[in-house]
Amino acid sequence: MINFPSILKFPQLLGRKTIGFHQFIGKNFINFLNFLVILLSKPFYFKRLWEELINIGITSTPIVAMTAIFSGSVLALQSYVGFSQYNASESIPLIVVLSITRELGPVLTGLMLSGRIASNIASEIGAMRITDQLDAIKIIGIEKIQYLLRPKLIAMIIFMPILTLISDVLGMLGGYIVSIYKLGFNDALYIKATFDYLKMSDIYYGIIKSFYFGMIIVCIGYVSGLSAQQNSHGTGIATRNAVVYSTICILITNYILTYILF
Repeated sequence: MINFPSILKFPQLLGRKTIGFHQFIGKNFINFLNFLVILLSKPFYFKRLWEELINIGITSTPIVAMTAIFSGSVLALQSYVGFSQYNASESIPLIVVLSITRELGPVLTGLMLSGRIASNIASEIGAMRITDQLDAIKIIGIEKIQYLLRPKLIAMIIFMPILTLISDVLGMLGGYIVSIYKLGFNDALYIKATFDYLKMSDIYYGIIKSFYFGMIIVCIGYVSGLSAQQNSHGTGIATRNAVVYSTICILITNYILTYILF
């Protein structure tokens, strides 16, 4: 004899899951639209924006510069070790230019800022949440997205391409220094080859990547801070999660964008 209630369990489960999935998508889509409305609406806190421009952009420049110049130097050195075995050392300018502008420039900049900015944002927001400062901001009528998130996001969008360009220039400079003074390349020929291989499209694509990386860093840092538990370990865990998650998302996004753009 057919047991109809048992037969109907799977369609019922499938229906509940389907409805639940669409409710989840609809709810989060509405939340995203509300988030955009709040993010783009007045008032604008220009003093906060100026503080974030200094914190995110100016103070991050030395770290990005040091990382870029030594990465370019190591790239040229290691490329020479491999290519010289096949008498193809003249390809080193090509390798340095392509690797720096397409990958190492935006990715290393993103990873450096992930460790510095995402952790900073998560610890700041987490501490404010634990000490009830976020509730206090809401009580006095200030929208925390406008006051806390928007200045950081705008500052990151402004400075991430600039820092990426700095990373590109200094990375190629590091490769040039090692190639000329360590590997014995002719400086005029190396510079000529560098400009021959350098394409503006590669620079543009690296800048496009940097926009996405910047938004990932700020948003994950902000969300991690909001999710901090209200105990002695909450801020530390939120800070760790911000760095780990933003780093993973940057690497995944880099693969996706590389697949699409190149």
